[in-house]
Amino acid sequence: MLKVWFLVFIVLSNGFSSTGQDMHNSTVPDVVNIGALFNYNTTFGRTVKIAIRAALEELNANPSILGKTHLNVILQEDSKYRGFLSISEVLQVATKHTVAIIGPQSAVTAHVISHIANELQVPLLSFSALDPTLSSLQFPFFIRTSHSDLYVMTAIADFVDYYGWKDVIAFYVDDDSGRNGIEALGDKLAEKRCRISYKAPMSPEPTDEEITNVLVQVALAESRVIVVHVNIFLGRKVFDIAKSLGMMGSGYVWLATTFLSGILEMNTPFPAGFTNNIQGVITFRVYTPDSELKRRFASKWKNLTQGETANDPLGLSALGLYAYDTVYALAHALDAFFKQGNRITFSKDPKLSLLHGDNLGLDTLNIFNEGNLLRRSIYEVNMTGVTGTFRYTSDRDLVNPSYEIMNVVGTGFRSIGYWSNYSGLSVDPPEALSSKPANNSRAGKMLRPVIWPGDTTKKPRGWVFPNNGRLLKIGVPKSISYHEFVSQVPGTDTFEGFCIEVFLAAVNLLPYAVPYKFIPFGDDHSNPSATELVRLITTGEFDGAVGDITITTERTKMVDFTQPYIESGLVVVAPVKKTDSNAWAFLAPFTPMMWAVTAIFFLFVGAVVWILEHRVNDDFRGPPKQQIVTTLWFSFSTMFFSQKENTVSTLGRFVLIIWLFVVLIVNSSYTASLTSILTVQQLSSPIKGIESLVNGKDPIGYTQGSFAKNYLIEEIGINESRLVALNTPEEAANALKKGPHDGGICAYIDERAYMELFLSTRCDFTVIGQEFTRDGWGFAFPRDSPLAIDLSTAILEMAESGDLQRIHDKWLLRSACLSQGTKLEVERLNLKSFWGLYLICGFACFLALFIYLIQIVRQYIKHSSEEVHPADQSTSSSGSSRLRSFLSFVDEKEEKVKHRSKRRQTEMTSCRSSIVGSSISFSSNKDYAHSSPHKSDGGGEA
Repeated sequence: MLKVWFLVFIVLSNGFSSTGQDMHNSTVPDVVNIGALFNYNTTFGRTVKIAIRAALEELNANPSILGKTHLNVILQEDSKYRGFLSISEVLQVATKHTVAIIGPQSAVTAHVISHIANELQVPLLSFSALDPTLSSLQFPFFIRTSHSDLYVMTAIADFVDYYGWKDVIAFYVDDDSGRNGIEALGDKLAEKRCRISYKAPMSPEPTDEEITNVLVQVALAESRVIVVHVNIFLGRKVFDIAKSLGMMGSGYVWLATTFLSGILEMNTPFPAGFTNNIQGVITFRVYTPDSELKRRFASKWKNLTQGETANDPLGLSALGLYAYDTVYALAHALDAFFKQGNRITFSKDPKLSLLHGDNLGLDTLNIFNEGNLLRRSIYEVNMTGVTGTFRYTSDRDLVNPSYEIMNVVGTGFRSIGYWSNYSGLSVDPPEALSSKPANNSRAGKMLRPVIWPGDTTKKPRGWVFPNNGRLLKIGVPKSISYHEFVSQVPGTDTFEGFCIEVFLAAVNLLPYAVPYKFIPFGDDHSNPSATELVRLITTGEFDGAVGDITITTERTKMVDFTQPYIESGLVVVAPVKKTDSNAWAFLAPFTPMMWAVTAIFFLFVGAVVWILEHRVNDDFRGPPKQQIVTTLWFSFSTMFFSQKENTVSTLGRFVLIIWLFVVLIVNSSYTASLTSILTVQQLSSPIKGIESLVNGKDPIGYTQGSFAKNYLIEEIGINESRLVALNTPEEAANALKKGPHDGGICAYIDERAYMELFLSTRCDFTVIGQEFTRDGWGFAFPRDSPLAIDLSTAILEMAESGDLQRIHDKWLLRSACLSQGTKLEVERLNLKSFWGLYLICGFACFLALFIYLIQIVRQYIKHSSEEVHPADQSTSSSGSSRLRSFLSFVDEKEEKVKHRSKRRQTEMTSCRSSIVGSSISFSSNKDYAHSSPHKSDGGGEA
């Protein structure tokens, strides 16, 4: 039984082995086939062929990579390189069990054969199909081994923004590569607030006549910044025709993508006259850092190209470098693929086997079973090649995309800087900045000087008015009020006024002609809405707007404005009446509170000075009635600095100096205010400013079409029902005269520029308060219009030269009405303006009193200790007695106190002398008394 099972096992094993023989190789193959799909009859194809063969020879001679396995390249001629007909050529490569295909030459072909690569699971490696959309998830087996056009378009957008241009023209081939590249450019320009103003596509295989027609349309456009995105086969022809049309001269900016740098590199040295037609052109070249590998390969290139170029020399370009690195990257991926234990196997495609009656031979196509594994290995390659670091990011793009910006000058080209995805524009190579923090600020971006077309170093303006006979449609608000600003000359299409003359003067300062036509905006019955006029610019109905248009936040969100040419904010105008003088006008300068506080301080300071001077100054002594009169006289005489009493104490003088300074300020302010009240005619109004209007309920007028309505409702908070629209100054004047109680208005709100004209002949009205907005008038143009910038510069020049003021005086200067010298109720001086002075004075008084109190208390204590005898201390008086004693001491003249104290000290000294003499005498007698008995006792004993 065991023998039977053993035989079954052997049979099954042999069966599986024989079955798997078709599906799996038992060992690493000796040869691996890869395909290469290019047109080798072109300079492009010859460069690729030489680079691929050079890489294969080195790899097959180097056992450190792939061991004994050799790479075999199948060079398939892509003679059409343009889509459908290339399918048959790529199928021929696929039938030869290729594990990968290098190519194709164009993005158009890549879009087609990527579907085949997806079906057969064969990686498609390309360094020349640069269409950004090929990196989408739709084509997982398309692997780009260079940088897509997305990055060169980003570099171009940064370059355009660096020089301050806003509009560019896109000249391109209308195929997958051209359209998608220009779409990427448009997105990147939008990030910089720039745009493609005109697209100039041409067919993939254009005739000279078609190229000429497209370039003529470009010449008629407004922008002079032209981005050329074509292939290397059309590039030279495009510039030759542009030169013949006179489009390579001064004022133009030509920006060419990498196709031009490829032409220049592959045709080095340049043929005679090759660069004459592209002088001043800017082109972007894929940047590859200098390295030993690159130098070694470049030194071999001349030998490699011998015999391949019979007529013209073949220069080493970035194209050849990336072709070389692509082969090496594939070899490294295959090496990792085999070391992971993988084998190369193919199997039939079940989808193709369902095609009955297939005469195309599709049944010979096989699926590369391990295609996904090899694709993964390619994305994991990390090597250093002749192009630098070769490694993929998580987005399936190569790391460190960077370009060198070249300027065609003379018989060659010069570098003006670099662009990298890390550091942006710079004059330093990208590898020098990779170790530093990224600096994306505008100040950190620098480029070397450029020689522009026309052999000039002056930066081109970048735009002109389109030479197509179209005039700019300039909308002009046709108001029915204040014709001094804008008005249409009756019976004509011309306009006049302050705003119109400012615009004409600014246009005359521009270094170019501006074709325009004024178009009235309004119905002749009411003032038009300036906001609506501005909105029509965004729709294209107008190319600009000139007139009394206020620059507001809402409008700046829609269009661009020039520099304001006149300042004008909203003001309140109200009726006023004359205020006649009366017998009590002298009280008007101060408010009642100010009068009261000033009087209190006069009395307070007088009392303080009396306290400080009473004990030392005879002028402040005498009977109580006399002292009160003296204090009052002294206090109020300081108002006129005529006090006759002198101050002798230090503290009294300190207080008086500060008080006299306060009196000087108060007197000066009172005199100035009273002079104004008595000499200038005064006006009064119940309206005090915009604040009083907010809190009231009376109707308020505004000019029809003005932004004042929305501002009062949305910003100030006034109810819309209170607002009355007025069209003409006469309507406003009549409404103000009627007043709010007779069907009129209490106040009229409009811009100061209008109000100056309104009030020049209407003296019974005046401006109340200050401007409560800060606005200006400007000319409006579409977003990012270069005309707005140039006109702003012209307006500033007019302001500096005085022309703007002269135009203002011509149209707006009017003879003032007789009430020009009047004032609207001079504000009375209140305590708020002087409380600081009074605070200082009060503090000085209290400080002086505090110091004086300390001095008096010390003197009293000393005086009490001298007067009270020890024998009397036990019978000291009560607290009330001490208080009376203290007050009596304070009221007593200091000189008398000092004299009494001195006399007492003298008496005490005499008393102490008598006591000392008596003590000495008493002591002597006592000693004698003791000595006499001693002697008698002694004698007795004797």
